[in-house]
Amino acid sequence: MRFDLTDLRLFICVVDAGSITAGARQANLALASVSERISNIESDAGVALLVRSRTGVITTEAGEALAHHARLILKQHGLLQGELRDFGAGARGTLLLYANTAALTDFLPKRLAPWLAQRPRLNIDLKERTSTEIVKMISSGLVEAGVISDAIDSTGLIIQPVASDHLVLIVPLMHRLAGLKATHFADVTGEQFIGLEVGSALQNHIDEHATELGKTLAFRIRMKNFEDVCQMVSQGVGVAIVPYGAARRFRSRYPLKTLRISDDWARRQLCLCFQQWHKLSSPMQSLLTHLGGGA
Repeated sequence: MRFDLTDLRLFICVVDAGSITAGARQANLALASVSERISNIESDAGVALLVRSRTGVITTEAGEALAHHARLILKQHGLLQGELRDFGAGARGTLLLYANTAALTDFLPKRLAPWLAQRPRLNIDLKERTSTEIVKMISSGLVEAGVISDAIDSTGLIIQPVASDHLVLIVPLMHRLAGLKATHFADVTGEQFIGLEVGSALQNHIDEHATELGKTLAFRIRMKNFEDVCQMVSQGVGVAIVPYGAARRFRSRYPLKTLRISDDWARRQLCLCFQQWHKLSSPMQSLLTHLGGGA
């Protein structure tokens, strides 16, 4: 059977109208054309679908089955068209967005919430990676955009600063470094550290800079989030490196001292990163416009 959507719509018009003549009028087609197409539908089906009389037509059992399924198919087709229009307009689908640890925990949650709330059919697949990894994926075309630190080389890509993301050293109030305002990373690599869990993009970033100095940081314990790290530091367990925003947010709850890290790589800006604006999908352009709105 070779029914197309036009055949199904025409058959429903005839069934609903109760006659081929009225069905042709409803479909805005010539009577002869409609009569021929209905006959072809029956021929393809291999069974009579309508019983014709002077007063009109009624469906046979087979015709009733065809009408039932035709309505379901046409309804599903309408839903499909609506969904595809939503995808085309950027109102439905899933966006893949990569971000470094600081953006993931401090910047993005409060910025993404209102944007997502206004788009109930859009989802975001948010993944954590180091800024270096994100830049490589965007450069190779694997990812549309991400949120990175400007402390890494992003040559060839467009970056747009959206927030400060300076890294700081936090120490217990009675620590030997507590009286300082700033320190170089090389001067503290021998301390006992509270780290983020294995796989954390920020921790990997810090570890890479330790490796460049020929050092390996000693971790007393690793925690899942910045609040737990701050709590451990405030209890005198060790020192830690966190974004300034996290230290500021938790230091009233967990007494600790914040020291500026003087190294260039620690003085960072969070930036949106992408290749070319016109190559971004419509929903990604909308998202980045929203994220950059407070810059």
